[in-house]
Amino acid sequence: MKKIITTIMMLGMFLPSMSQEVKTTFQTGSHWKPTIDVRSDAVMVYGTGSRPQMTFKERVESWQKHGYTTHFMTGIAWGGYSDYFNGKWDGKPHMDEGQKDAKGDTILHNPGTPYIVPTLNYLKFFKETQIKPVIDAGIQEIFLEEPEFWAYAGYSESFKREWQAYYGFPWRAQHLSAENTYLSNKLKYHLYYRALDEAFTYAKEYGREKDMNIRCYVPTHSLINYSMWHIVSPEASLASMKNCDGYIAQVWTGTSRVPNYFNGKRKERVFETAFLEYGSMESMTRPTGRKMFFLTDPIEDAKKDWADYKQNYQATFTAQLLYPQIANYEVMPWPARIYEGLYRVSANSEEKARIPRFYSTQMQIMVNTLNSMPLSKNKISGSQGISVLMANSLMFQRSLEPVEGYEDPQLSNFFGLALPLLKRGVPVSITHLENTGYADTWKDVKILLMTYSNMKPLDPKAHQDLADWVKKGGTIIYCGRDNDPYQRVLEWWNQDGNNYTAPSQHLFQLMQMPKKAEEDVYRYGKGRIYVVRQDPKEFVMQEKGDQSLLSVIEKAYGKLEYKNHFYLERGPYTLAAVVDENAVSSKPLQLNGNYIDLFDPKLPCLKQKTVNPGEQAFLFDINAVKKRNRPQVLASASRQSDESIGKRTYAFIAKSPAETDNVMRILLPKNPKGITVSSNQFTSEWDERTHTLLLQFENNPEGVHVKIEW
Repeated sequence: MKKIITTIMMLGMFLPSMSQEVKTTFQTGSHWKPTIDVRSDAVMVYGTGSRPQMTFKERVESWQKHGYTTHFMTGIAWGGYSDYFNGKWDGKPHMDEGQKDAKGDTILHNPGTPYIVPTLNYLKFFKETQIKPVIDAGIQEIFLEEPEFWAYAGYSESFKREWQAYYGFPWRAQHLSAENTYLSNKLKYHLYYRALDEAFTYAKEYGREKDMNIRCYVPTHSLINYSMWHIVSPEASLASMKNCDGYIAQVWTGTSRVPNYFNGKRKERVFETAFLEYGSMESMTRPTGRKMFFLTDPIEDAKKDWADYKQNYQATFTAQLLYPQIANYEVMPWPARIYEGLYRVSANSEEKARIPRFYSTQMQIMVNTLNSMPLSKNKISGSQGISVLMANSLMFQRSLEPVEGYEDPQLSNFFGLALPLLKRGVPVSITHLENTGYADTWKDVKILLMTYSNMKPLDPKAHQDLADWVKKGGTIIYCGRDNDPYQRVLEWWNQDGNNYTAPSQHLFQLMQMPKKAEEDVYRYGKGRIYVVRQDPKEFVMQEKGDQSLLSVIEKAYGKLEYKNHFYLERGPYTLAAVVDENAVSSKPLQLNGNYIDLFDPKLPCLKQKTVNPGEQAFLFDINAVKKRNRPQVLASASRQSDESIGKRTYAFIAKSPAETDNVMRILLPKNPKGITVSSNQFTSEWDERTHTLLLQFENNPEGVHVKIEW
């Protein structure tokens, strides 16, 4: 019998992952508590260490007793790994394996916890103390988050040893030249690719020994954010790693509020940045078929006020839902921080309080839509098919100070290609250079915007893929002066018989263009290549600097639909976002229909919704309900189960965290004659126009029984 089971488990590696059953999840280091019972499908229990009066196993069991599928998460670049650093694990201290800056100071994640240079010895410790006990506890889903190496690190003795082993020549201080910076960051990228490959390979192999099908995921910030924050990570390369099953896109207010330039102004643009961050994560995995969870956070690490959190949560939440081909979500990280933390009651006050009841209600309404959020073939409104090329090497050219006189403020060479379109209502997408070999990468791309002013191609094969795509009818708009010092780094285009002074020259030659092509339009096969001899940062760091770029795009694309908003219908849900700083219109967007406003904790029914510039809307379209005579909960600040429908009755159980208010909008055939709620105290209000009942009561994680008669 065991042989048969083992065969089935091995076959399971080639079947759709069992994790597809999990649609929503969250992470916590806590045991189950009534105040953080958010009712997702799964919980990622954080860290193998014991908490006060509770072991890892007991924490896991506390969630399992309340019906949760339990997964595991921990950091791979930092964590509670003091036994390794103090020598308790192998009798030798390893503080020299912390990441160090140019001053020789160890970079800490928090006091006593350094960011790690992932040596092979550290990985041996990690596998023995983190991966093995988790699998022994019966957990089959492992999430190793944030493989991070700081771009300004690279000065520790352990890193110097890794440099010698990888490059075959002695370490060089990265701040001394562009080439040193590039080579240093490229090594950091390699080290964490190796770390995850080692950890995931071990997890899969050890799991097979125990007849378990282990799935491995990487929760990670977007490539955009890591590049802006001067962090190096494997990013897109992991999507093709044999033993990596997918990602969590760690995008939230904290990552998306980093200022960028547009029209000569440096400021926060949370919705636009979030939209591009989610887009970079989606395009990173879609061609490979890996699973992707999108994350949002109702608060953030920075100590702000509740109104700030609410405004930016709505922006990032809308941005994630504008990708209808993704329908798996981490609904929040650290619920104890959200529900029990103290934050400022207003921007001008130092008074602090727990989450306001109205905000926790709104948040739970939003979170519970994710449990049933459908995939959709609908596309976001606007001119389709324009994409911006990006690559992992975006991280290799990042440094805190200009190197050899060259700088890219706020990643402007990327935003210079994306924001001029996004701010005019064009839903620009992202293409990853690492994925050019996948046919699906090119499925909807008509025009590819690219530059090598902020990144470099790591593999000449990608150039052949690009040339083949153009030959079949694709269009490239290449922007760049090709004079930054990183063009001269020690790489394939100037090694082993290649003598190109810039990598673009290799691409141009493949497409039968002059190596040093001047600004013009060129033809190759059925496609075209427009060369613009400006660095993209010039399009956004100067007022109205994007006109030259837009002129070329309009020539290449034809008529573009410029507007000031984005709109998407996704099952019964309607999403809209109106951008500000728009040259086309500053008018609000008017939506007419039969809606429930899901950003309003009172769940009002509306005939019209006005969305102003800088705002977003999340609506439930009552007209989209297919079985209008069937009683059903349309929106709720709780998760429902045990639904029962009789001839004139409707009953269910509602669960949500303690110390929060439930508000729900229920579709019914008639005005109810009787309502029974097990918590006794409730209020209700009937809306005859929509045939919906507004029901409100105190939440209870153990369940509130509701019965309605008509």
